[in-house]
Amino acid sequence: MADNTVVAKGSKVSVEYTGSFDDGTVFDTSEGKAPITFVAGNSEVIKGFDDAVVGMKKGEQKKIKVTSQEGYGDRDEKLQQQVPRTVFPQEMKLEKGMGFSFKTPQGQVIHATITEANAETVTVDMNHPLAGKNLIFELKVVDIT
Repeated sequence: MADNTVVAKGSKVSVEYTGSFDDGTVFDTSEGKAPITFVAGNSEVIKGFDDAVVGMKKGEQKKIKVTSQEGYGDRDEKLQQQVPRTVFPQEMKLEKGMGFSFKTPQGQVIHATITEANAETVTVDMNHPLAGKNLIFELKVVDIT
């Protein structure tokens, strides 16, 4: 049985958080929503977030910096590709910054963002939008079970 006073690997933990970039721009927060709940040490969240909660007590707050290697990884320029416009449905309006998902033949869901689009080709970026970025999280453990 996990010790409910301190987060250990295998503890189910609920965390309130705010994620921001180095410049202070917030990219995600649990504010106004339910806290995120996950099993610590189970790789259900990014490594830096997962590692940071281990050892925290209920009610404890902490500010952490997660490097891209502990977050969503470094950008891989090979994941940015130009594809023919014809691979998209003709009626689909394609705009720079638009996100979409598709399934590989193996059934894996890939998320991508359009970085350029014209009548002939579409440039898609399959990197996670937070890849290559250092992230700052303010965490508060609200429950440990």
